[in-house]
Amino acid sequence: FFTFSFSRRVGFCLSDKKRRKLNLDAFAEFCAGHGVEIVEIDLTQPLVHQGPFDVIVHKLSDVIVEAEHDSQSQQLLANFQSYVSAHPSTALLDPLPAMTQLLDRFASYQIMNWRICSPPYLEIHSATDLPSIQQVLVEQGLSFPLICKTRVAHGSLSHEMSLIFSASGLADIHPPCVLQSFVNHGAVLHKVFVVGDRHFCVERPSLKNFPSGPCDRKTIFFNSHQVSKPESSSDLTAAVAALVRELRVRLGMALFGVDVIINIRTHTLTVIDVNIFPGYEGVPQFFSSLLSHIESVLDKRTSACPRDNGVPDSTHATCGSSAATTDL
Repeated sequence: FFTFSFSRRVGFCLSDKKRRKLNLDAFAEFCAGHGVEIVEIDLTQPLVHQGPFDVIVHKLSDVIVEAEHDSQSQQLLANFQSYVSAHPSTALLDPLPAMTQLLDRFASYQIMNWRICSPPYLEIHSATDLPSIQQVLVEQGLSFPLICKTRVAHGSLSHEMSLIFSASGLADIHPPCVLQSFVNHGAVLHKVFVVGDRHFCVERPSLKNFPSGPCDRKTIFFNSHQVSKPESSSDLTAAVAALVRELRVRLGMALFGVDVIINIRTHTLTVIDVNIFPGYEGVPQFFSSLLSHIESVLDKRTSACPRDNGVPDSTHATCGSSAATTDL
């Protein structure tokens, strides 16, 4: 039997599905060997009795989305936010406002349109928008074929997409959604996984090329997870590093993924989606990278914020709003 001495305590707040995909048990064992204790947080129980935490790593996407219409989820989210506010010395990966923003494709595409190359897109809020959609497509510079994506960028339904080839195919869309010009990219998708100041590129298969302009093809419905399964690793150019640096600043996040394609006509790097705390499938040394970032965040905060003893203390005032953000 081994006895571990823990110097730091990290809470993980994940759904069962995310916990399994991350292989949290194996990560906890890995961290234990480095003096870091991993604690699974139960949102249905008071967090104050589960702490203290030096840092909380979470993916509350399900709770945030469900809180829009479910009172129980609203209460769970409120309890979590209350704990974070009362314990500002606890680092949070990643900030809730930043995560909430990325859950809305309307909002995330606005971010990507700022000095970041991304295809033209159009927001469709409701069925009342449909009669004028063709005119707006022309005005906004969109061209067929078009990719149609759900507005909510989370959950299994968010991966259900369609490829629309003509005006008649627009009858197949279900608002609220986003229409985005399809860019031919040689059937290759580059998934960029970000872990703090490190990033990894994994090459995956994607949709084949299609002729530009409208045609009489029927709408193609597909699941992006089925199209882009893990295949092989690949290095990209320095452009990816610059892109990651800019997105980290713009998003205020440290754990996210970026779907990137290379336009076969212009050879430009094009961002088509940003993902919250992705699965990191195919990423080498993910455990060591995540632990390294957690330790880096805590090292930066140690001198500024004393460890939380589970009870709000006047000494925490110097840390201010740092619990609402993460060290970049």
